[in-house]
Amino acid sequence: MSTNYDDLFRKKFETYNELIKQMSDEEVWEKMLEGYPERQRKSMGQYIDNNTLYEGFSKAIPAYKEMGMEMKVVDVSNKDLDAVVEIQFVCPYLEMAKEYNVPDPCHLLCDMDIEATQRAYPDMKARYIARQSKGDSVCAYLYQRPARK
Repeated sequence: MSTNYDDLFRKKFETYNELIKQMSDEEVWEKMLEGYPERQRKSMGQYIDNNTLYEGFSKAIPAYKEMGMEMKVVDVSNKDLDAVVEIQFVCPYLEMAKEYNVPDPCHLLCDMDIEATQRAYPDMKARYIARQSKGDSVCAYLYQRPARK
């Protein structure tokens, strides 16, 4: 796993711990989301703006691998929806969160990713299907948007 990503996520946990001393959880959430949808659009856009979700998410697998994650993608599209299930088998940040006493790293990392994605792409729905932090064997997310005609 790249140390740059370690540093990025450590900084996120540190920032959360500092802000939560000063603000409510809702205020921390919004503060940490500032600029995130724009960054998410730039980051995801290179993969999904001109591809189906399956094609785009499949192309992103090497980037996730650099972060220390092991990911597979399943195309669950139909005639009306462009849809994909993203399955994460390994998340190195669950253990890291314990070092920072962050009780629910999925709220801070993945829920925030999902929210930023939905704000960046208003026509996209995203949600959890399974969470390792809740005892599931994998983390799984469903992303869907209207099929392109």
